[in-house]
Amino acid sequence: MIETVAETGSTNADLLIRLASGERVAEGDWLVAERQNAGRGRQGREWFDGHGNFMGSTVVALGPNDPPAYTLALVAGLAVYEALVPLLPDPSALVLKWPNDVLLQHAKLCGMLLERQDTTVVVGIGVNLAVAPSVEGRDTIALGQVTPAPAPSDFGKALALSFATEIERWRTFGLETVIRRWSAAGTPKGTRLKVHEPDGRLVEGDYSGLDALGNLELRLDDGSIRAIHAGDVTLA
Repeated sequence: MIETVAETGSTNADLLIRLASGERVAEGDWLVAERQNAGRGRQGREWFDGHGNFMGSTVVALGPNDPPAYTLALVAGLAVYEALVPLLPDPSALVLKWPNDVLLQHAKLCGMLLERQDTTVVVGIGVNLAVAPSVEGRDTIALGQVTPAPAPSDFGKALALSFATEIERWRTFGLETVIRRWSAAGTPKGTRLKVHEPDGRLVEGDYSGLDALGNLELRLDDGSIRAIHAGDVTLA
């Protein structure tokens, strides 16, 4: 079920309120906004999306045998990637960037925000279909700049199907398969990255892949490998 509203502050915030009030939000259900005026990105960034873009949120109910909840960022990235690839004249221009960005021609096309409440994770996804909002310190792009963009409602249906498929794979085949598939679509090894860690430190090095737990591995200039568990990652 895809519920569409004309405008809201944040679809993630709306679902979190519903969950906190005891309302049941089922897996596979989506809340989509035609406009979102108080969208949020990682680390509290504002993310204002305009008409013609896709802005929506869904939920994942965590089970006792599921892989770690934080790896849903990789799952969401794969779902967006698979929904976008058929639309692009050159799919090789589409790249996943850890932990939860989708880049097109090295610019940000999509962002995701995961927020947990008890045993439920709310997954918010914003895709620049028609217009690219300004994000400080980031190059952004819209799908419509390279190919005719679909209507948000049509893209939402494709994404909902893709997301459900990726969740099933995540549960059935486990994290190893997710990491392998994400890596095939992810940042090429050797790409120079800067990581602003949560404690404020800046680390720079070459992307060396993901470890078995889905953490980013960065090869530092002294040759050592550093696992990045959280941080703001940009191309150097």
